[in-house]
Amino acid sequence: MNDSTYGIRDEKGNWKPFALITYPPLFTWPFKPGQFLSWVFGYPGYLLPWNLFYAAAAALLWLFLTPSIESLKTLGPGWIAFLLARNLVLVLLFYGVLHFGLYIRRVQGQQFKYNRQWLQKSAAPFLFKDQTYDNMFWTLCSGVPTWTACEAFSLWAFSNGYFLSVQWESQPVYLIVLLLLIPIYREFHFYLIHRLLHNRILYRLFHFIHHKNTNPGPWSGLSMHPFEHLLYFSGVLIHFIVPAHPVHAIFQLVHAALSPAVAGHSGFDKLVIGDKAGYAGQGVVVETNGYAHYLHHKYFECNYADGVIPLDKWLGTFHDGSQEAREAMIARMRQRRVVNRQQKTGRDAQGHNQVTE
Repeated sequence: MNDSTYGIRDEKGNWKPFALITYPPLFTWPFKPGQFLSWVFGYPGYLLPWNLFYAAAAALLWLFLTPSIESLKTLGPGWIAFLLARNLVLVLLFYGVLHFGLYIRRVQGQQFKYNRQWLQKSAAPFLFKDQTYDNMFWTLCSGVPTWTACEAFSLWAFSNGYFLSVQWESQPVYLIVLLLLIPIYREFHFYLIHRLLHNRILYRLFHFIHHKNTNPGPWSGLSMHPFEHLLYFSGVLIHFIVPAHPVHAIFQLVHAALSPAVAGHSGFDKLVIGDKAGYAGQGVVVETNGYAHYLHHKYFECNYADGVIPLDKWLGTFHDGSQEAREAMIARMRQRRVVNRQQKTGRDAQGHNQVTE
């Protein structure tokens, strides 16, 4: 497997795919059922490989690694500590395997790696002057505890009737459809909080921690300020108004906790499994669907959503990886700077006039 079949390296050695970023056939018109079904059930597609993986993980956690409903009715330190330990192990395994394979063993080398540089060491912006240690600190010391707190609250709320609850025996079709819609809802929720965090004040206070990672690795995905973690995992609060089963909340939180390690933060466009250094031609290729969010980390001003709902396209912040999209983004940034300068000049002039008067 050679990445030159799928993309090109620039003069600096950075790789990008030939194929431009496109949206799936979900909001296209005229609607084409065949293409839609192929996207939902095909490979790679909406379900395979990643959403089905996260859903299966959530189901296993609910069935085998979640305390009984009776114990969840009371917020107790014992079962909450169990959830915290379980989630720490899950993150250490999932993120750790990706980081170990891609960045320590470097089993793919530079194959399909967007940025030719490896993760930073001796870099002042990061805690401990090390990008990986910085990312692990925010992930393990803030991200996992916040995820656990939201999960514990959700399970307690379902058990005590504060969240609207539906049982599989009574509404299986509804619950399956709801399960299928959770990744789409997650993207919409993520877009809203993401745009909010790019407000100048909130960015400087909180979101800058995540964006120190202009060349992200797996541990960068959940490297955030605690306030951002709280917003990020708050999507489960929808079950105050949308009936569901506890496994839906677990799925939503597992999806939020694990998917950033792959989509947009692994640093690679494809994961090649079982192919030494990416050259032998015998490996299984797994798409990361990460290029759109990688461009967000590279340029900051585009691709705020994850790429299923065309929110960026509708609102003028879409970057498909082309030179034309880059030029349009630069033009938007210049125009915004002009407007900001004009507004600042107007405020300064108003203040000067008031002092003069």
